[in-house]
Amino acid sequence: MNKERKLFGTDGVRDIANSGKMTPEVALKLGRAFIKHTRGRKIVVGSDTRLSCRMLEGALISGISSEGADVHLAGVIPTPGVSYAVKALNADGGAVISASHNPAEYNGIKFLGADGCKLSDDEELAIEDKLGSFPNTSGEIGRVYDSPELVKDYAQHIASLLEPEAAIDGTAFDCAGGASARSVPVLIEHTDFSRLNTRVIASEYDGLNINRDCGVMHMDNLTGYVKAKNLTLGFAFDGDADRVLISDSQGRIIDGDIMLWVLGRWLKTRGNKKVVVTVMSNMALEAHFEREGIETLRCPVGDRYVLELMRESGAGLGGEQSGHIIASEFTATGDGLCTAMLFLNAIHDLQEDVQTLVDRFGRYPQRLTNLTLKRPREQVDMAAVDEIVSEYQAKVKGGRIFVRTSGTEPLLRILVEAPALETVEELSGILSARLEEYC
Repeated sequence: MNKERKLFGTDGVRDIANSGKMTPEVALKLGRAFIKHTRGRKIVVGSDTRLSCRMLEGALISGISSEGADVHLAGVIPTPGVSYAVKALNADGGAVISASHNPAEYNGIKFLGADGCKLSDDEELAIEDKLGSFPNTSGEIGRVYDSPELVKDYAQHIASLLEPEAAIDGTAFDCAGGASARSVPVLIEHTDFSRLNTRVIASEYDGLNINRDCGVMHMDNLTGYVKAKNLTLGFAFDGDADRVLISDSQGRIIDGDIMLWVLGRWLKTRGNKKVVVTVMSNMALEAHFEREGIETLRCPVGDRYVLELMRESGAGLGGEQSGHIIASEFTATGDGLCTAMLFLNAIHDLQEDVQTLVDRFGRYPQRLTNLTLKRPREQVDMAAVDEIVSEYQAKVKGGRIFVRTSGTEPLLRILVEAPALETVEELSGILSARLEEYC
């Protein structure tokens, strides 16, 4: 299809709750259109902890059930928990009500297929095409089942992935006031973490504090805690727990690139020699993989684009610098809790010193600048932006410049990467000033 999506962005439909694209009316229409497109009869629905989730949940499941499909309502559960439940129940698809890393005033809806994976651009476009009025002529009404056990089932599954003796004494989990708050305690209970010095923070939620000064968007909360409590490491999640970032004992951040470096070497021992990364990943990662005999493939930003290229290329691992990691042997979508357990397995099996990873990775200096858009992103003159970028790209020897509009926020993102920090800082400032007028 050549048409552009109007509602869906890089991670579902998202907006400030109760306005714009994210009203109960839109949620109801999306639920009906989803069933019209998939013809599914069993759908799993979950959400994060936002105040607006129950409002949108009622509308969404009304749309789904009005088309004759049954709903298994999981309640507060990570996005990958819905993915797991879809496959465990042999359901026809899933829906997640969450705005991921965004503040509490936002919310969103994303759909999963019967394979537990996010839908393709074409599938989302097909749903948009069915958003008109389509009365249910059959009169069939689907049932809604409360299924809170799905959260526990998912957490126990994640716990089963952790190898014996791989849990580390002195570990913290930052739940971001979000969906992982109900899963992490079950995970701890069913692993060796239950007998070790394990801490859980930002696990209380009131519908308004999701991602507020905690989780992956505010790593100071975790890094400061790890240092203050003399812990070994910590894991921070985002609101729907499909992302994870790590703090070492010194409070330094182990991001998705470093996790991919570790997991790539670990999965190579299991036969995987290809890793998919996005255009945002640091160039140092490619250099490391080249030395290890691991092929690096790049794709656009978005974990579903990562998964698409993984499928096309046969790669068993892919992910983003932001902490979305997919290891296809273990999960069908980005999964922060799963990634945390696999990372622990990897450093245990590889006998890695987790405290030296940041130093040894040797990251190229990189600066990401976000400019706020004052107009819809569709109206940004990207041809003119690209022309300016090309002008400066020639000046970045051994480096690169990448500029794009965000698919989830009204931002123009400017990434500059080069061997010299001075070059990065100078060009970031110049480009920010020149591109401001296009925002």
